[in-house]
Amino acid sequence: MTKKNTFFLLIFLIFSNIVFSQRDAQYTNYMFNTQLIQPAYVGTNGHTIITALGRVQWIDLNGGPETLTVSLDTPMGKQDNMGLGLSIFSDKIGPASENRVTVDFAYSLNFPFSKLTFGLKGGINELEVDYSKLNIADENDPFVVYDSNKLKPRIGLGIYFNTEDYYLGFSAPNLLETKYYDEFEIENSSFSVVSDKIHYFAMAGYVFDLTQNIKVKPATLMKFVKGAPIQWDLSLNFLFNYKTTLGIANRLDSALCFLAGFQLSDSFFIGFGYDYMVNELRSFNSGSYEIILKFKLLSAEGKILTPRFF
Repeated sequence: MTKKNTFFLLIFLIFSNIVFSQRDAQYTNYMFNTQLIQPAYVGTNGHTIITALGRVQWIDLNGGPETLTVSLDTPMGKQDNMGLGLSIFSDKIGPASENRVTVDFAYSLNFPFSKLTFGLKGGINELEVDYSKLNIADENDPFVVYDSNKLKPRIGLGIYFNTEDYYLGFSAPNLLETKYYDEFEIENSSFSVVSDKIHYFAMAGYVFDLTQNIKVKPATLMKFVKGAPIQWDLSLNFLFNYKTTLGIANRLDSALCFLAGFQLSDSFFIGFGYDYMVNELRSFNSGSYEIILKFKLLSAEGKILTPRFF
């Protein structure tokens, strides 16, 4: 098989997975924007935070995913035992674009030195297909003539336990297995339905003090989707003087990831991520890039009182 034929085979396999089931976007900097996958995280940091993340996946591969998210997370209640969040999400891959607005609510049970939080996520998801980006062989194809813009609801749940040193969490950001294109049933066709499969996330992390000024955090994130291999991220991040973060992660059988973050002030953080593919796709792209910006509103005293590494 020639390299050109291998390329088209890979593209076919990638987009076949998208046609059968929409798989949620992935993030290298998920540990700095946990709200996107875990509604119970909102409010647990104790500060109002605005986060923006941009990701370009598979550089040089035409039609590769491009993701942009903006989120707001703030504590509520007299004892900061509630949290409220808002997220705006946009993802493009090939001719398909997905847009989403979600609201998160969290309620915490406070214990000595720990907190158990329950979260609820709700919102609207839009999936749109731009047929002008496709070479249509048959203009009478029924998949072309019906409405290509779909609005569907989303409902998700999460549970999150944390202390000052470690965290554990499990979530399902969308419990609705939504079908977008099911108006037509075509005989002997496997491409008659596009659906959102339920994604389950399990996460854990622990912060160790190597020295007074150096912290290290091993962490893991596992994603479970019916009909797809388990995605497992293992990461190791170092924090120096609460200012600089350096890390490495391994997305098993997929990518080797490198992270760097800089706390430029008490309120402003900027982070970067790069994924180097370790599977067959590495021959056809130059990796994936991420940038994340976090703006944290200061406390009444004008500074962050207890910086946390998650």
